[in-house]
Amino acid sequence: MTPPKITLTAIKRYLPILEWSKTYDRETLTSDTVAAVIVTIMLIPQSLAYALLAGLPPEMGLYASILPLVAYAVFGTSRALAVGPVAVVSLMTAAAVGNLGLSSPAEYAAAAITLAFISGLILTVMGVFRLGFLANFLSHPVIAGFITASGVLIATSQMKHIFGIGAHGHALPELVGSLLENQHLTNPITLFIGLTTVAFLFWVRKGLKPLLLSTGMKPRVADILAKAGPVGAVAATTLATWAFGLHEKGVAIVGEVPMGLPPLTLPSLNPDLWGQLFVSALLISIIGFVESVSVAQTLAAKKRQRIVPDQELVGLGASNIAASITGGYPVTGGFARSVVNFDAGAETPAAGAFTAIGILLAALLLTPLLYFLPKATLAATIIVAVLSLVDFSILTRTWGYSKIDFAAVAATIFLTLGFGVEMGVSAGVVLSIGLFLYKTSRPHVAEVGLVPGTQHFRNIRRHRVETHPEMVTLRIDESLYFANARFLEDYIYNRIACDEPIKHVVLMCSAVNEIDMSALESLEAINHRLSDLGITLHMSEVKGPVMDRLKRSHFLDELTGQVFLSQYDAYRTLTGPRPVDTREAGE
Repeated sequence: MTPPKITLTAIKRYLPILEWSKTYDRETLTSDTVAAVIVTIMLIPQSLAYALLAGLPPEMGLYASILPLVAYAVFGTSRALAVGPVAVVSLMTAAAVGNLGLSSPAEYAAAAITLAFISGLILTVMGVFRLGFLANFLSHPVIAGFITASGVLIATSQMKHIFGIGAHGHALPELVGSLLENQHLTNPITLFIGLTTVAFLFWVRKGLKPLLLSTGMKPRVADILAKAGPVGAVAATTLATWAFGLHEKGVAIVGEVPMGLPPLTLPSLNPDLWGQLFVSALLISIIGFVESVSVAQTLAAKKRQRIVPDQELVGLGASNIAASITGGYPVTGGFARSVVNFDAGAETPAAGAFTAIGILLAALLLTPLLYFLPKATLAATIIVAVLSLVDFSILTRTWGYSKIDFAAVAATIFLTLGFGVEMGVSAGVVLSIGLFLYKTSRPHVAEVGLVPGTQHFRNIRRHRVETHPEMVTLRIDESLYFANARFLEDYIYNRIACDEPIKHVVLMCSAVNEIDMSALESLEAINHRLSDLGITLHMSEVKGPVMDRLKRSHFLDELTGQVFLSQYDAYRTLTGPRPVDTREAGE
């Protein structure tokens, strides 16, 4: 047996680095290096903060920002996507591992590492088998609702560090109740540090760059300094805590952060642990992929580039596996840092690899300086970052456009806030699929007539058209499958139950891309029922692939009428010279 050939095209599909590296030059290197410097400055405090959000040691945030970036540079297709820890996935990690009831920090970290490995395997398998389309079952309004609710949960969960008190819970009522219960224990110095840092970071986002530009500073330098705002907050609060001994006055600090290379780690092979984490890993994979591919497609479109969603699955899968073997936890493409990477001029995924070198140097050289870093500063960094994700206007937009979409978004937000992220994202998946089934199970069917003086057919309720009392033409605006087959039957039977002398029913199939077996059986039932009533069933504008399938069945042999190439042909053939009615729109 001859083994299958491994072609260069197949290799390039799984190793996009072979494609973009061919044209790599000094100018591209300069652009990628500048972008890497800016993203590194931004990513250091974020990595520490998101590890804190996930309930993990801060160094795991750094570890998750090194080898995963290199893996994505090799396997990813986006030129600007920046991979690493992100807020929503960190929160989902905290919820998934927190539900295990582990008391040992080492066991907690090992579970997070295993979660990254399982997520990486799921993503890689989906990519190899080209299952990226499955993410399409999550509607964008539902995703927007989930991210908004998650942003509120994340910001609320970090308020305990701003106040310097203890609080617990994965849902909003638990978190708020816990905060109120312990608010009398607030540490004033911690509160001052937290609120001051939040205010400073908000100002940096909007006001620092214009201020620097007004002084005559070059835009690129001003941009780098503005992005370095969180680093400035980290440096200032760390120095103040050390200088004034604030840790001795109740200010919680990060403490010792191990210095050195990321450790080589192995995920747990305990089947019970895998069983407990699998659903969470699947949800993290789906949400991470949807968030990542949305950002990647948006940025690629701005430069008329394209990404390959299925290969993005492989890239993200490799990144998560890389995180799991170097002491990290689940990662994905982040919106904020990817936009920064794009705006800073990143030309290829090599910018991510250069960013990894920067984070590695920080892990080797700078971690001793983080000992006195207040946790309130990291919490402020998270709060400012995630509040940009909160967008309750999705409720008003969906309310005005579609009440069904509004109900799905509102339910997702309510369930996420009320019962936690896992319940929220699970509900989002179910609601998205349910929404699709509901809409397609009640397809739009329009009775159409001929627009006078043309060969076009339009809805009799919207246009002034010609019709014939002996002929009913129904345009079906949806593919026919098991969920809507009965609906079409009922619609046709209700339409012919009138006093008009109907002799012909024509199904205009210009929008029908698929007819499954259930729908075929319904068409056969419709054909027989109409035949018993002396009515002939016809079809028009049937697409080639649909016609090919119908030819493989007995339906066309038993069809009482004809299949017309166009609706105009059907109209002229079946009505002939007989008089027609002209209906005004809305009749």
